[in-house]
Amino acid sequence: MAVVLITGCSSGFGMLAAVEFARRGDAVYASMRDTLKSGALLDAAKEAGTPVHVVPLDVTSVVSVSAAIADVMTREGRIDVLVNNAGVGMHGPVEEADDDETRQLFETNVFGLLRVTRAVTPHMRAQRSGAVVNVSSLAGKVSAPFGGLYSATKHAVEALSDALYYELHPFGVRVAIVEPGGFETRFGDNRIMERRFNGASPYADLERRFAERQTRLPGTGEPSDARDVARAIVEAATADQPRRRYLVGKDAELIGGFHKQMSDVDFEKAMRTALDFWD
Repeated sequence: MAVVLITGCSSGFGMLAAVEFARRGDAVYASMRDTLKSGALLDAAKEAGTPVHVVPLDVTSVVSVSAAIADVMTREGRIDVLVNNAGVGMHGPVEEADDDETRQLFETNVFGLLRVTRAVTPHMRAQRSGAVVNVSSLAGKVSAPFGGLYSATKHAVEALSDALYYELHPFGVRVAIVEPGGFETRFGDNRIMERRFNGASPYADLERRFAERQTRLPGTGEPSDARDVARAIVEAATADQPRRRYLVGKDAELIGGFHKQMSDVDFEKAMRTALDFWD
C-alpha cells in the first residue's frame, strides 16, 4: 500500500486518479482548495467502494501547503507518491493578457507545483524512495493560438520535471510527466478568460476562425475517455520502469508525434494546411 497525495481533486483528472489509486488499496489523500467541493469525489469513491481522505490544500499558499503535508506525514509517516495535478487554464491572445491574470495563472500552474514539490521531496529523499508525477499537457509541447500563456506554464512544468528527474534519481525518487490532449472534464470551469479579449478585440475574428477549424487537427474528432489519463497517472507512479513522458489521447499522440518528428518549418506547414488558418 502506497501513500498517495494528489492536488486538484475536486473534479477531472485529479478526482479520477484518486479513485484509481484507491482501487489499488493505496492510502489516498485527495486535496483541493475548497473541501466543500468534494461531493463528486466522495460519491465516485463510494460508488467504487474505495475510501479516500479529503485534505484542504491551496497550492498558492505556503501555509496551506505546509499544513497539508504535515497532516499527511502525521497520519502516515511517509508520502510515496505525489501527483501535481492542480491547475487552471487561460484563453486569449498573448498581447491582451493583463499582468494580474498572468500572475494568477503562473501562481497556480508553476509556483504552486513548486511549493508542493519542495514540501514533499525532502521526505521522499529521507526515505530514499518515491514518485512524483507532474500533470502537464500537450500544450507543454505544442503552443496554439490563444493558449500561449497556458502553454508557457506547461512548458515550464516540462523543464522543471526534466531537471527534477536528474536531481532526484540518485535519491531513489522517480519523476514522470503526463501530457493529456483534449478531454471532456470540468477543467474549463476554472479557465481564466482574459478580460480585454472581447468582441472589440482585433483578434476576435481570428479566434473564431481558429475555434471553428481546430477540429480539423489530427485526432480531435475522436472521443477520449478521461479515465485514460487517470490510468496513465497511476502507471507513471507505479510501473517498475515508467516512461519519462505519457502522451494521452489521440490528439496528443498524433500532434505530439508529428511535432517531435518534424522540423519546425514542416510542422508549421502541416498545421496550417490542416487548419487553413491564414494565407
